[in-house]
Amino acid sequence: MNGPGEYVPDVTEGITRIEDLPKPRIERRSRNHPARPCPRCSRRAGRYAVASRTLHDLGDARAEQPVDVVVTFSRHRCLGCGCCFAVDLSDLALPKCLYTRRVQQRAVRLVVEDALPYRAASWHLWRDHRVFVPYATIQNWVEAAGGKKAGRHKDHLPRLSAG
Repeated sequence: MNGPGEYVPDVTEGITRIEDLPKPRIERRSRNHPARPCPRCSRRAGRYAVASRTLHDLGDARAEQPVDVVVTFSRHRCLGCGCCFAVDLSDLALPKCLYTRRVQQRAVRLVVEDALPYRAASWHLWRDHRVFVPYATIQNWVEAAGGKKAGRHKDHLPRLSAG
């Protein structure tokens, strides 16, 4: 008989093979435009290619599965100045990053606000949000955000000089 407060283990606990993990749900988004203004000269720049990028996002808590966002975006070339550029995706993720900004913000908050160690924050993100982030990646994000200062802890007091 199930009751309140009954312990129910994580369904992925003990899994050692990647193939046995739940498959991610795919969300598709499009940033494919026929033309965009050039960032250098503001002229109309036509589309010359279409690309896609897969980002790991916070997972689906009800289905207990990860979520991957596949963004299709356009690449443009300005005929006036020769500038080549892609549609701006900085609101979703940083350049060359595999994770959305929501994942980054949640990871940094876990470490800074909840004072979790990096490994525990990595496990928390998988257990509660079904997104796997290596703890070293979380450490890089926290250090880039300036969340943890090297050598400083909450219980560390500054030294007082005599005199």
